Amino acid sequence: MMRIITGKARGVRLATLPGDHVRPTTEMAKEGIFSAIQFEVEGKRFLDLFAGSGQMGLEAISRGAASATFVDCSEDSLKIVRKNIEKTGFALQSKVIRSEYGEFIKASGKRGLQFDLLFADPPYEKDLTGELVKRLVRAGLVAPGGLMMLETAADEVDFEALPREVREQIASVKQYKFARCFVYFVRLKGGEEE
Repeated sequence: MMRIITGKARGVRLATLPGDHVRPTTEMAKEGIFSAIQFEVEGKRFLDLFAGSGQMGLEAISRGAASATFVDCSEDSLKIVRKNIEKTGFALQSKVIRSEYGEFIKASGKRGLQFDLLFADPPYEKDLTGELVKRLVRAGLVAPGGLMMLETAADEVDFEALPREVREQIASVKQYKFARCFVYFVRLKGGEEE
């Protein structure tokens, strides 16, 4: 059972797709992630990439994020996202987009769209995390000083192997382990802390 942990929609149960096709972020991982960013969510623009059920973006709105954009290529997943948006009452703060992740990043980068916080949980078997970091940084999709949170199955990303122009835009990388998954917190340079 998935639910909103805290905030305006605390305790609301969320729907998820049946079967093993979608792998929701565990309650433990979600709680750990939001504990780490608890003072950064208020008023921020959140991107839930590979949204699945939309639970991460909805948790962000519940905790005070100004908005969340949910992106997934599966219409079945997006039906669940829309259902969960309705259950939480967050329609005004939510935008749902059906798109393949690469196309979304490319199109959004061209339009100058930016987010303060980004969570991505790409399919584990595709080993996309390093490629995702490159694309997101190059497209400028995360605002200066913003944070990317990337869930993976293993300690798989060699940040030193990223192209120099990408590495130069990264201020810090932290890695957290929650049961069987890892989450990389990738902070970009810029913003108020510099």
